Parts: sequence; structure tokens; C-alpha cells
Amino acid sequence: MAKVFTLAEVSEHNTSKDCWLVIGGKVYDVTKFLEDHPGGDDVLISSTGKDATDDFEDIGHSASAKAMMEEFYVGDINASSIPTEIKYTPPKQPYYNQDKTSDFIFKTLQFLLPIIILGIAITIHFYSKFSA
Repeated sequence: MAKVFTLAEVSEHNTSKDCWLVIGGKVYDVTKFLEDHPGGDDVLISSTGKDATDDFEDIGHSASAKAMMEEFYVGDINASSIPTEIKYTPPKQPYYNQDKTSDFIFKTLQFLLPIIILGIAITIHFYSKFSA
């Protein structure tokens, strides 16, 4: 039976002298492979401390690369130690007034009120001229 590691244990192996990866529920010690990795050692080191399955699968590794992984296998990962992905929930949107009645009335008053005041002022001005 293979040894079972937690993600915290695997996360401690995150340097170029000691590099472990979690891929497909299995733990691999890829320290000896760092220099030979075609993508460079930085790619592998940046994938430590997390489930690197998606990173590995997104590249599209060959069948021979997948077979080569078996020589680096050191155990399995305790799946409960891997944090679940947090579902994205968008922020709440402000209330949207679909009938827009109050908006229409407000904008109409913003336009008409100055015109009405101007009309009253002109009327008072002419009325005071004729009465004098």
C-alpha cells in the first residue's frame, strides 16, 4: 500500500533541491527530473504546494512523459487535504427599475422646471413693466 500524504506535507517540498508535485491524486518527487524537464525547472517548482493536475493536463504531455512519471511516484495524496475550489459568485447588482417611470418623471421635471421658472420670471417682468 502506498504512503498517503497531506497537501501540507507535500507543500514542504517546494525547492529546486526537494520538489514534489501532486498530479492526478498521486505524489511525485521530481527533484531528479528538474534539470531534464523540457519546460525548465521553474515550471515544476511553480506547481508545488497545490494540485498540479490541471497544469499538467493543459500542456498536453506525451504518452512517454506520462509513463516516465511512474519512476518518480512516492505515494498518494489525501484528497480531503486539498482545498475545494471556491465557486465564483458575482457581486450583487444594484436594483434595476424596469418600468423606469420614476426616472422618466424625474428627468422630465429636470427639463421642465427651469423652463417654467423662466416663464414665470419673464411674465412677472413684463407684467411689472405694463402696470407701471
